[in-house]
Amino acid sequence: MTPRLITEFNALPGGDFAAALAPVWENAGWVAEEVSMGRPFASAAELHEAMLALVKALPEEELLAFLNRHPDLGGADVRAGRVTVESDAEQSSIRLNALTPEQIAEWDGLNASYKARFGFPFILCVRRHHQASALAAIRARLNGTPEGELEAALQEIAWITRYRLADRIADHGIAGL
Repeated sequence: MTPRLITEFNALPGGDFAAALAPVWENAGWVAEEVSMGRPFASAAELHEAMLALVKALPEEELLAFLNRHPDLGGADVRAGRVTVESDAEQSSIRLNALTPEQIAEWDGLNASYKARFGFPFILCVRRHHQASALAAIRARLNGTPEGELEAALQEIAWITRYRLADRIADHGIAGL
């Protein structure tokens, strides 16, 4: 998609706004749909905060369902091409789509251990990592607490969505990317 100005997004009909921004959220287009009712947004940062607020306000059961719509890093869905275009590009950027059989076994084992311990997939903004640091992150986070990992997952989602918004909003002005 060609990046647009925030004012252009604000001017779109609700359905077009939601459709253009749905890919920012992994398998959760409802976020863009719901936030469209709060327009106009003065900035991409304001839009992002409104989106995050919706997700953080979810009851625990719905939040866990939301988190469980994220694919495993380097998992079977990535290898089979059954992930969103955005997730495929992000994971491919650190070659999680081209793992050796030994690496597949390691990632699959770590992903399964993480899910068994915390009840949702390991979520990481891979744009801020390379393959080795992503692997180190999952190993380290396996030692976390359930509360800490829930917060970490939300922080990583915030990073993922910042980058995805910046890809779409020409005048995003989002610092730290």
